Amino acid sequence: MNPLKKTFMILLIPGIFSCSKTDDLFESQIPLENKTYDSSSITDLPEPVQRYFNYALTDGQDYVNSLRLKHSGTFKTAKDRDWMDIKGEQYFIVNPPGFIWIGKTNAFTAIDKYIGGEGDLSVYLFGLVRIVKENGTEINQAELLRWLGESVWMPTNLLPDENKTWEAIDENSARLNFTWNDLNVYYIVTFDETGRITCLETERYLEDKLTGWKGEVSNYTMHDGMMVPEDIEASWMLEDGKYTYARFHVEEFEFNKAEKF
Repeated sequence: MNPLKKTFMILLIPGIFSCSKTDDLFESQIPLENKTYDSSSITDLPEPVQRYFNYALTDGQDYVNSLRLKHSGTFKTAKDRDWMDIKGEQYFIVNPPGFIWIGKTNAFTAIDKYIGGEGDLSVYLFGLVRIVKENGTEINQAELLRWLGESVWMPTNLLPDENKTWEAIDENSARLNFTWNDLNVYYIVTFDETGRITCLETERYLEDKLTGWKGEVSNYTMHDGMMVPEDIEASWMLEDGKYTYARFHVEEFEFNKAEKF
């Protein structure tokens, strides 16, 4: 192969050039050192939120600094399209908020990320030619929401702090508020009787319009001393009904291992 053509192909393949972005993510991390969960610190929280932390965590649990995971699942690119198989890997850091997700189907590779307060979504046809590139304020909001909602995989990251608060709604729901980089985002979180989070609802931008969004989580399992859901389903709540576009099953969790698979 012509050396120039080979170099060009390497630059186009997301699985290769995303490594540097993963390095950028982990290099920006500021570890939360010597922080452990203490159940006496949650007594002022709404009752269903206390129920959740008592279910998901035990006293002395170390705070999560980072997470990497692999998932399988199915995905739809439009309401009238068929489901397609998807596999992905995702990398999170807690402080500051950040993540990279790389999802691959037979038709495309998508890279979703939030690093240094900036969100970005890129999609590559057959993993080579970029056909989508989105960034800006609306993407920043969407990616920050993704990071916050997917913190169900990192329960200590849902504990209140200077940027994160919980407000009571009723015996089975509460509002989670988060402020970062002049962005204010929220979820209405639903809990079951055991304390498991079952649903997170908010508004995200879809075609320049704030639209209802719902994430439903299930199949809780113990990982690294924490109860986390292995299954997640994502849906848009449209005027003509619910449009579910993603169903993921997490197959592998690794906490506090800040490096690429």
